Amino acid sequence: MHNYKEIKIWQRARILVKEVYLVTKKFPSEELYGLTSQTRRAVVSVMLNIAEGAGRGTDKDFSHFLDMAKGSLFEVESLIILASDLEYITENTKEEILAKTSEIIKMLIAFQRNLFNV
Repeated sequence: MHNYKEIKIWQRARILVKEVYLVTKKFPSEELYGLTSQTRRAVVSVMLNIAEGAGRGTDKDFSHFLDMAKGSLFEVESLIILASDLEYITENTKEEILAKTSEIIKMLIAFQRNLFNV
């Protein structure tokens, strides 16, 4: 088992959650149960999957949850692109969030490789 709070990916995901919540707070009120909610659920899922996987008994199980976290990051990226297309966020905000999601995805991939090279 791993201590998820010490894993840098979880720490970065936690920061991303806060940033996405602040960005989605500015979405139109009619999106509260649509794009706002979906984006928030997806970004929170990243953090939660890392934490849940860390508590699993095997590295194979952990890797499975890291895959789910990766999938959630791709979902966040798609939702942020959509928010930009709908002009809910600026191009700059979109690029900042996409850069952070991309960084976390790369970290997840490297972490998964290292899980099995120990």
